[in-house]
Amino acid sequence: MLNLDTHVVINAMTGQLRSSEIRLLSAEHWGISDIVLWEIGKLSQLGRIEIDLDDADVARFLDALHVWPITLDICRAMCRLDFRSDPADEIIAATSIVHRAPLLTRDSVIRKSKRVPFAR
Repeated sequence: MLNLDTHVVINAMTGQLRSSEIRLLSAEHWGISDIVLWEIGKLSQLGRIEIDLDDADVARFLDALHVWPITLDICRAMCRLDFRSDPADEIIAATSIVHRAPLLTRDSVIRKSKRVPFAR
């Protein structure tokens, strides 16, 4: 199972994935940290993305994803990351470490990590 960063989920919903991402996503099940749902809601609320959380297709898409909750183990892993970023990105990266789920992200700061498993 892959762990998807927020922007990958948004790009999947809006049809803006790269061909390499499509290839990776077509071969795996998808999971997200629960903070991704919060980020999507907040970005929508702030008008930074145009995704209607009340839309049935959006709800169906998000409901189909496996959602990992933030746990104490994830908080511990977050404290041992080898990079610093915004808290949501750190939680997403730590989720990949704890659940051994390769992370699919475009984030250049996260991608420099030697601890986070990445989708390739």
